[in-house]
Amino acid sequence: MNDTFDKIEGLSDHVKEYVNTRIEIAKLRIAEKTSLVVGNFIAVGIIALLFLFVLLFGSIAGAWALSDWIGKPYAGFLIVAGIYMLLGIIVWVARGKLIRFPVMNAIIRMLHRKEDNEDNS
Repeated sequence: MNDTFDKIEGLSDHVKEYVNTRIEIAKLRIAEKTSLVVGNFIAVGIIALLFLFVLLFGSIAGAWALSDWIGKPYAGFLIVAGIYMLLGIIVWVARGKLIRFPVMNAIIRMLHRKEDNEDNS
């Protein structure tokens, strides 16, 4: 009878160890995927910031050149501002197709990419 209890106790210890191991694996996977998403967002943010600086200084240079070409100091800046307003309206109208869905799809791909690689291994 004691032998049966010892086996049951050993089995319950193994089950507890298995459950704890599975919990740890799940925590590690969540941490890995979270760090992947956060890392990609930081990289995209840095690239977007650099692109913003290029766009800003290029816009100033273009507006200045247009102002010299037209002959009025404010005209080039107004033209560039109008172009940005038009682009802003277009992006706002198509924000779902241009921003929301691609971002959601990219995040879903990042989260499931590692699982696909593990299944193939």
